[in-house]
Amino acid sequence: MYQDNYHIYSNQVFIDGQLQPASLTIANGKIAAIHIGQQVKNALGYSDSVIMPGVIDAHVHINEPGRTTWEGFESATKAAARGGITTVVDMPLNSSPVVTNLGAFRKKLAASQGKLYVNCGFWAGAIDDSIKEVQALIAAGCLGVKVFLSHSGIKEFPNIPLADLDKLMGGVQHLGIPVLAHCELDTLPASDDLKYAPQSYQAYLKSRPKAWENEAIKKFVGFAKKHQCKAHIVHLASDEMIDWIGQQKQAGVPFTVESCPHYFFFNAESIPDGNTLYKCAPPIRAKSNGRHLRQALKTGIIDFISSDHSPAPPSIKEMESGNLAKAWGGIAGLQFLLSASWTALKGEMSITEFIPLLTSKPAHFLDLQHRIGELKVGFDADITIWQPETTFQVKEELIEHRHKATPYLHQTLFGKVNHTIVNGQIAFQNELVGAAPFGKQILGGQKHRLF
Repeated sequence: MYQDNYHIYSNQVFIDGQLQPASLTIANGKIAAIHIGQQVKNALGYSDSVIMPGVIDAHVHINEPGRTTWEGFESATKAAARGGITTVVDMPLNSSPVVTNLGAFRKKLAASQGKLYVNCGFWAGAIDDSIKEVQALIAAGCLGVKVFLSHSGIKEFPNIPLADLDKLMGGVQHLGIPVLAHCELDTLPASDDLKYAPQSYQAYLKSRPKAWENEAIKKFVGFAKKHQCKAHIVHLASDEMIDWIGQQKQAGVPFTVESCPHYFFFNAESIPDGNTLYKCAPPIRAKSNGRHLRQALKTGIIDFISSDHSPAPPSIKEMESGNLAKAWGGIAGLQFLLSASWTALKGEMSITEFIPLLTSKPAHFLDLQHRIGELKVGFDADITIWQPETTFQVKEELIEHRHKATPYLHQTLFGKVNHTIVNGQIAFQNELVGAAPFGKQILGGQKHRLF
């Protein structure tokens, strides 16, 4: 572990939108000084690596308390650290209880104490128009509120009726926090082929058509426009909405959009039948769909990238049966957010265009841009040191997730993470996660408090 006051140097430090030689002085968990063009005395040199702000993953299902057999704060944040991620934000469902009230949030906070290897924020959840509950959760430190427009798969977290969502967005608009939505409307028509061919990926694809996502997005963005409420579309998968989203943004509707690497790294043409590791909702679609998503990331129509890490035990994933109708839907990909995204996008954009998609852009979305997402004096010393052109193969022994079941297993990825610094301390180095958890809770209010 580094001493409290130290320097790091590379000839590729991402400062002010460009890679340049610089030394960073780190003291008391902050970036204390930046020396452009200088390798200061006793600086630890990383000249074959890129030094950049720590990766931020705004969409992670950690599942603790209650479902720690799926994932937990310790395993998830170890995986984050190994993947160059310094901040995660935990979703309100999949844990038990689900975070739709203040009591449940307090249990969530207690469960995370002493287990965080990176910093962690929290989303509230809403399943109806309970505006007072959401206000209480925001006052207690949640960064925003998540809803589903189709059933989540967790019986305690059903979809919010559209009429209730309308009321909710009108009722929380003044709080200045985002409402995040899983945009699918499962009340619309769909193929029932999966009933007769439960191992067929093409049947699964047709069971959740693009129309579900398209119409849900239109409804959700319509409420954002009506109430001028900050809104956020999670895990955009349908390329059919890209142009429409761009038009709505140009018209000034206050919303943002994320997508996830599995939607533009994998493609439906290459997914074998009966392999439930690829099942997620919305589904991974055709190769051309992924290409259009990559282009939308380059043009800025999609604002940033998140993992939507949603793991489950192999039995719940129906890995033996290959039954896509019964299998839990979710991709385990937290640890590979940086490397999988870069592998998919390196042919589409420069590294200086890529880095903000995982750093400054999610920091702005979380309203944390005053302290993370860039390398600036006074900012938190949350730093990722990696080699973009170095490849590695994903092997089970490298995976820190509680379960090794991931479609990234055996993939060769570009972008090897060498060191992850969180709050000025080493969270990952020399293929080892730090010996002790020193990550902190990020709670909203008062420009976001660290505990």
